[in-house]
Amino acid sequence: MEKILKFFENDRFADLTNIEVVSISPGKATTTMEIEDMHLNGVGTVHGGALFTLADFTFALAANSHGTVTVAINANISYFKAVSKGVLRAEARELSSGGRIASYTVDIHDEDGDMVAVFQGMAYRKREKISDLMEVS
Repeated sequence: MEKILKFFENDRFADLTNIEVVSISPGKATTTMEIEDMHLNGVGTVHGGALFTLADFTFALAANSHGTVTVAINANISYFKAVSKGVLRAEARELSSGGRIASYTVDIHDEDGDMVAVFQGMAYRKREKISDLMEVS
């Protein structure tokens, strides 16, 4: 998992949005994002794009946790609750993984444990290993 975490240190957009990795294990990942002014939309709640970014990054961690370069081929998100402050927690889990295609879900909760959004993603496993890409860099 150390190599996976090191590899994702290069995700500059996740860094820019202040997403923190809490944990990563095979097929699973948990992240947090403290809501800041930059995450808010015009009505003062967390922008849907910020929520999608949090979910997508968490999905990427879980999907790549097996050590094979894995990319999204489909993703969607449903929003349930508007929030404007606090810390959001995203938890990704693998639903199915067979061959080159895998499916994941990411639940985003607020500090009270209320569901804010649910993301579903489908991933494609490439042939490259993450460790091979790190040797090239």
